[in-house]
Amino acid sequence: MAAPGVEVVADPTTTLQLLGWILGGAALGSLSGLIPGLHANNFALLLAGVAGSVPGPPLFVGCAMLAAGVVHTFLNAVPAMALGVPDAEMAVTALPGHRMVLDGRGYEAIRLSAVGSLLAVLAAVPLAVPITWAVTAVYPTVRANLPLILATVVVALLASEHDWTARLGGALSFGLATVLGMLTLDVSPESPLEAGGMLAPLFAGLFGAPVLIDAIFGSGIPPQRGEGIRLSRPLLVGTAIAGALAGAVVGYIPGISAAIAAVAVLVLVPGGSGDRGYIVATSGVDTANTIFALFALVAIGQPRTGVMVAFDDAGVPLELPVLVGGVLVAGAIGFALVILVGDAYLELVGHVTYWKISAVVLGLLGVLSYLFTGPLGIVVFAAAAAVGMVPVRLRARRVHLMGVLIGPLMLGL
Repeated sequence: MAAPGVEVVADPTTTLQLLGWILGGAALGSLSGLIPGLHANNFALLLAGVAGSVPGPPLFVGCAMLAAGVVHTFLNAVPAMALGVPDAEMAVTALPGHRMVLDGRGYEAIRLSAVGSLLAVLAAVPLAVPITWAVTAVYPTVRANLPLILATVVVALLASEHDWTARLGGALSFGLATVLGMLTLDVSPESPLEAGGMLAPLFAGLFGAPVLIDAIFGSGIPPQRGEGIRLSRPLLVGTAIAGALAGAVVGYIPGISAAIAAVAVLVLVPGGSGDRGYIVATSGVDTANTIFALFALVAIGQPRTGVMVAFDDAGVPLELPVLVGGVLVAGAIGFALVILVGDAYLELVGHVTYWKISAVVLGLLGVLSYLFTGPLGIVVFAAAAAVGMVPVRLRARRVHLMGVLIGPLMLGL
């Protein structure tokens, strides 16, 4: 599927140059993934802003951006697990990765995430073509009935809560997040960085700040033990493949996040894999989404992720064989880096006074909100943090906060 005027030459020099660009993108993705609160979409838009001025073939620049996006989805699990670990008394409302860290199984959690992402890459590549063909056939129907589909997802998420208190908490969280999205998503503030956007303060406030606020009063990371994965191989592989398939849904249907898809995966996959399955599924969805979003851009011309928006803006030729090859290389790099960096990251954070690092990261989220959206971003960040505390205090899943995107889409706004 060669673009007009683009010639792909399979010679050693060209291959080495391409590999160099992929390694450079992987390095950028590693740095971005390890920075708490830096959303993949904002990072991708930053790349898009400079892509046009980078000297090099557009296809190679595109491979670097894609590699950065893929590696980011591997590495961003590390700070998500190491930072924001609450006190043991809050374990019921903690994130699955944090619960494993509190149980001393942080090393295992890191490996579950790495394996989930890698297996999702290996499954998504061969499945991308048939799934894209099938989704393309039904996409007009999906688009025409998007509000109904999203409403069904919302009802299913509420029904999946463990009791009526949590369901009411989820409904309140969804409603507040919807109002927040309606008031902020279409605002175009002036910001220090050109790649601004309200998603930065919204997501940092809704999903990052509440975790860190609770962690300030926590006792830190307990001693970790054991690297072995306590999940049967069939269940591990099955959950990762299901996560890859769910990544196709995330890649094609607006408003559906990796967390929503992971909840659906755990409902559908037999065996009750619990927190371990959630980590595998979420990592698989997140990474597979990058691949399916690439095919979605080719098939329906709609950029579904920040990386694909960057592709569109930079005019990258959609040479699928080269780009998919870059994804596979980046996936192998990301897998190795998670194992190498993850344990050390967890150890380093464990030796730091935990309330201090939680406060510093909370401040960093505020700084990022300002850089991407200016002074208004600080206000939005604070408001989103207040809304983000609602599901935590009412013992509901944080996934209902995705109402910030789903709600406005359901209402056609």
